[in-house]
Amino acid sequence: MQAMAVATPDPASRRARRRKAEPLVERRFPLHLEPAILTIRELYHLAKKAKWDPEKHIPWKDFDRSAYSAEQLRAAALSWSRRAWTEYSGLPETPAILIRFCLERSGESDPKMFLSVRGTEETWHTECCWRFADLLGGYTQKPANRGYEALFNQDFHREAFDPGLSLDAYVGAYVAILDGLDLELYRGYLRHATDPVAAAILKRLTQDKERHVAFGWVYLTERAARWSEAEKADIVAEIDQVMVGLELSGYHCAWLVPGDAADDVVAADRMTRAAGLGALKPEEEQAIFAQFFGDARAHLARLGLGIADVAKRIQLPR
Repeated sequence: MQAMAVATPDPASRRARRRKAEPLVERRFPLHLEPAILTIRELYHLAKKAKWDPEKHIPWKDFDRSAYSAEQLRAAALSWSRRAWTEYSGLPETPAILIRFCLERSGESDPKMFLSVRGTEETWHTECCWRFADLLGGYTQKPANRGYEALFNQDFHREAFDPGLSLDAYVGAYVAILDGLDLELYRGYLRHATDPVAAAILKRLTQDKERHVAFGWVYLTERAARWSEAEKADIVAEIDQVMVGLELSGYHCAWLVPGDAADDVVAADRMTRAAGLGALKPEEEQAIFAQFFGDARAHLARLGLGIADVAKRIQLPR
């Protein structure tokens, strides 16, 4: 199997291309607590109703280790550990987006209220992935390859505090696109999960992620009519940078990591998928990636945003 080598843009150079802007300063009054984006307010209410507890709602005690070989358990433990590495990104990112919304002038209350709940849900997601990896045979603290480890250490949540990056560009790149691909992959994991504990975890996480991604697209749609051509260009540039710097470098799909840095994870995912413990083969992930990105490009085009078809740059796994 080969993945196309992609040069990862340095975060500093990514920030350097942005316009200079005044530092973000909180301007609290007048408080806008009335509903403004009704669909996002409804997502907030749905999230409250869907509240769940990893301790109570996941049947941990039902997991039957005897149903799997030692090799399958080791593989699945690595697959779910890798999932925890990406889920953890939500713990600093959601508070960062929330703070950025709070610093925007005359910002609506609906996104702030929704994000306060989203942060709690992402904590549960991280807990579930870590706990299941440990139950399978042991959580792996970090990638074995230092180059692969660096992919998860980009601290991209800090971009939310960059006044030179518009909030709309951040939401477009990190919520609609990155979270959107993540959601589609989780739907794939769930479709092929036959283990009841794995399926229970994936069902809960997928339901939450559907609201998280819906928030991003609703917000962009609400804002689209107000964008200037310069603002549209900023959003497109950030999405293109994120696709190259994160997704095409293997952030969600390990088989896209250049060279052999993540071959252990790719092999583990294949075995986890075969065991029904919640994963996908590279070929299945590639199909999901292509379908999602095609749909996302079409959706963005309807909002007046034309992004490059980077999916064409992916070399199919073999």
